[in-house]
Amino acid sequence: MILTSTREPRTRARFGEAMTQNLAPGGGLFVPLALPVFDDVDGLLELPWIERSTEILRRFLGDEYSEDEITAVAHDAFDFPVPLVQVADNVHALELFHGPSLAFKDFGARFLARMLRLERDRRGAEGALTVLTATSGDTGGAVALAFWRVPGTRVVVLYPAGRVSPVQERQFASLGDNVLALAVDGTFDHCQALAKACFLDRELTAALGLTSANSINIARLTAQILYSFEAVSLLRRRGHRTAPVLAVPSGNFGNLCAGLYAAKLGLPVRSFVAATNANTTVPDYLENGTYEPRPSVATLSNAMDVGDPSNWERIAHLYGRDWSALRAALRWGSLDDDETRAALRALDAQGYTADPHAAVAWAVLRRRLQKTETGVFFATAHPAKFRESLEPVLEREIPLPPALAELADRPLLSEPIAADVEAVKARLRELAG
Repeated sequence: MILTSTREPRTRARFGEAMTQNLAPGGGLFVPLALPVFDDVDGLLELPWIERSTEILRRFLGDEYSEDEITAVAHDAFDFPVPLVQVADNVHALELFHGPSLAFKDFGARFLARMLRLERDRRGAEGALTVLTATSGDTGGAVALAFWRVPGTRVVVLYPAGRVSPVQERQFASLGDNVLALAVDGTFDHCQALAKACFLDRELTAALGLTSANSINIARLTAQILYSFEAVSLLRRRGHRTAPVLAVPSGNFGNLCAGLYAAKLGLPVRSFVAATNANTTVPDYLENGTYEPRPSVATLSNAMDVGDPSNWERIAHLYGRDWSALRAALRWGSLDDDETRAALRALDAQGYTADPHAAVAWAVLRRRLQKTETGVFFATAHPAKFRESLEPVLEREIPLPPALAELADRPLLSEPIAADVEAVKARLRELAG
């Protein structure tokens, strides 16, 4: 796979280079120079999950990594189920939260961890690798667990203090060892800006072996392409042969971008639905043609509290920054917190317990889905991760699965830090001694 930059079209990089460099020259994001169109999509959709994922990755990465290496990474990274649950006659939930951290970020984080280890081994890289990630909730837990106690690796998680759920916080801030959690006095947008500023500091990046685990990293995005194929495959096995509508709860827009890449590869999808909460930068742009990033607003669906989504740059690049083409490719909508609570209650009444992000996707999908269409919404996190928010809404207890129950007695080990890039850089330098 040859990659270029969203901002410097003359840039060229192989996958391994882009994965370790994070940001492209000039501050752009790495994107495929060209996406192939699979002429055997029907055959791919008949394959089981792991076999299909391995084959798609082989087509992307086979010029850099051996078939045995790709197979080993796929079997190790994606060793958990991806069930499709029917919620109504024509609406299904694709549950992406059955990995170790109980969130969809496990796909990208586990794939990235294994690919980074493979790349460093092949290059004979020396010194510790420092994985720096900003999180609005679930990325932190997925990345921390993917790299926890991995020799030669440090993890630093930047998160907005007081703006993630208590369970989410404990998943990355109670581990210790090689995981450092920094509670930033600000929003996720501050955390994301701080991380980007660190990556642009070449001296710091070289000294720490700094790399990203956010969806700005092309490896994260590559892994997320795979489960859109699984959604269509599972629908076909149930007799749904027409192209579905896929609804994606959208914050930093990496998940949606990966789905749009899948469609460009030839996956039969009728449309994608960009579902947001009160942070409506993208829906407003699709309505009026003016892209205006703004400070994020805290909501019930906190992992989507992003006012300046990084991956929208990739999506705009994919469609040549053509507003009309983007409007034709997407459907969109947003929910405020009261509407999200109503959606949670409505889903619960149908026998399906969702987390707030999935509820947003379901509700916007219902608005945009035509009667003759089949829809799938992405359920991106286990509802128990948001029990403090859900229990007052649903008026019942949400049981904790064992993976979360064991976190209850762990002390938080996070450190407070100002939303100041020099303060963050100074703390990172301390890690290098």
